[in-house]
Amino acid sequence: MSATAAAAASSISVATNSLKNVTLSSRSPLPSAISVAFPSRGRNTLQRRLVLVSCSAGDGSKPTILVAEKLGEAGVKLLEDFANVDCSYNMTPEELNTKISLCDALIVRSGTKVGREVFESSRGRLKVVGRAGVGIDNVDLSAATEFGCLVVNAPTANTIAAAEHGIALMAAMARNVAQADASVKAGEWKRNKYVGVSLVGKTLAVLGFGKVGTEVARRAKGLGMRVIAHDPYAPADRAHAIGVDLVSFDEALATADFISLHMPLTPTTSKILNDETFAKMKKGVRIVNVARGGVIDEDALVRALDSGIVAQAALDVFTKEPPAKDSKLVQHERVTVTPHLGASTMEAQEGVAIEIAEAVVGALNGELAATAVNAPMVSAEVLTELKPYVVLAEKLGRLAVQLVAGGSGVKNVKITYASARATDDLDTRLLRAMITKGIIEPISDVYVNLVNADFTAKQRGLRLSEERVLLDGSPESPLETITVQLSNVESKFASSLSESGEVKVEGRVKDGVPHLTKVGSFEVDVTLEGSIILCRQVDQPGMIGTVGSILGESNVNVNFMSVGRIAPRKQAIMAIGVDDIPSKDTLKKIGEIPAIEEFVFLKL
Repeated sequence: MSATAAAAASSISVATNSLKNVTLSSRSPLPSAISVAFPSRGRNTLQRRLVLVSCSAGDGSKPTILVAEKLGEAGVKLLEDFANVDCSYNMTPEELNTKISLCDALIVRSGTKVGREVFESSRGRLKVVGRAGVGIDNVDLSAATEFGCLVVNAPTANTIAAAEHGIALMAAMARNVAQADASVKAGEWKRNKYVGVSLVGKTLAVLGFGKVGTEVARRAKGLGMRVIAHDPYAPADRAHAIGVDLVSFDEALATADFISLHMPLTPTTSKILNDETFAKMKKGVRIVNVARGGVIDEDALVRALDSGIVAQAALDVFTKEPPAKDSKLVQHERVTVTPHLGASTMEAQEGVAIEIAEAVVGALNGELAATAVNAPMVSAEVLTELKPYVVLAEKLGRLAVQLVAGGSGVKNVKITYASARATDDLDTRLLRAMITKGIIEPISDVYVNLVNADFTAKQRGLRLSEERVLLDGSPESPLETITVQLSNVESKFASSLSESGEVKVEGRVKDGVPHLTKVGSFEVDVTLEGSIILCRQVDQPGMIGTVGSILGESNVNVNFMSVGRIAPRKQAIMAIGVDDIPSKDTLKKIGEIPAIEEFVFLKL
């Protein structure tokens, strides 16, 4: 803390198990209207406002809900008790766009695309879109927010069904059930050909230890399997409570006899199983995927099957659905496939129907569910002033979590705001939410915003605390710096550790642009645009030119470069902002420079 800082910094605990500032109840009443201004994009463009309006009609008239895909009867009944319900299935995009202007809410599954055209065609009447399921890839969230439409989903009702299907596929694969069934129906009787393997005593690696992964682990333990798991956010105590060991990603790959995938599809997890990761696996491993198709490089899986690295695979999901009829993966004799049946039980379908119906009715009735996935509720004045700091907060969160080594679960996050403003003049809820977003979203399918940030953090065992440091000076600017510290974790870049051992990053806004100003104990100054390469090096002449030449030869554009050092000719940190993603060979060349002791590439 600087000498000008107030001697007693006020520490405000906002641990998610004792929240006071943000209500997490699924029955929290919304004001009749919430307005957030969005800056215009052009000289002649009118300023846009995000307005959430309660649709409880004061005159006694009912709202209209359009159900565009099959929904369980219990959910439809709940909707009919509240609104006029129009169940119109298999509509063309043109038919949907025509009908939507007469509707206050829309409920879809995964087969209906809700793009910008739908929101434009609604002419401002559509207030809620409900996705009966987890993924919302088919809903244009930015357009929904721009047009003042709340989007909700139903993330919990199909947990058990998905876990059961994962176990069913694993057992069927191990005992060649699908292949043997087809053989017998073809008039064959080849008992020796379909000798399987036992599950008892085998090691199952669960990649993604959320709700579904946890339920799969419970059931696998009941089958006598040894279960390990990898998930950066899984609390160790929750895993240990059911007899599961949390391990690093590489250890999970090298140890497992069976691998079951339960992770969302994000830029971080896309094709996470590829040629490189298959090469790290025990020969003869068996793979189950009931999560998302894109987490596996399907061509690489075919090669791994043909080479014998992977003995068998059981897949419920694919990169493109339905897959091509001549898909080598689908037609492979050692692959068991099902057509995305993870949530397809009568109980799950009814559960999803009820969950989404309750969320939609609640929203139309002026209430907001914790499953809302957009629309931060912040006044226009606060949002405008904090806009560059919101960007800074999210990017600091993303940087911090990427500095954590695999296998280290993130549990404790400390956020420090240095400001000349009094506590009651600085609303940090949105900043805290964006830091949470930056930490959680890279490996999660949860969309984090002010509405659900603390709820989501609590679900994942993430404990956040805020500290405000009061500075002398003018309160004209809302913040001087934001610091994010992650405690009790290992770092993949040792120089990012503070003197007390936490991963620490600090930033500030300069001329409206977010800057990274400190990594660990090292002062740096680099704009948070594009991506960043951090290098710890011996401070000597020519280092900037050497690294810059390697990047230039690979056509990687450098937008900013900064060096912070302890003392001349001692250790230094070079922070390099790049517009392009360097290839592995380029990064390898940088790491091979003798004076560079460690480096890390971080995506923003």
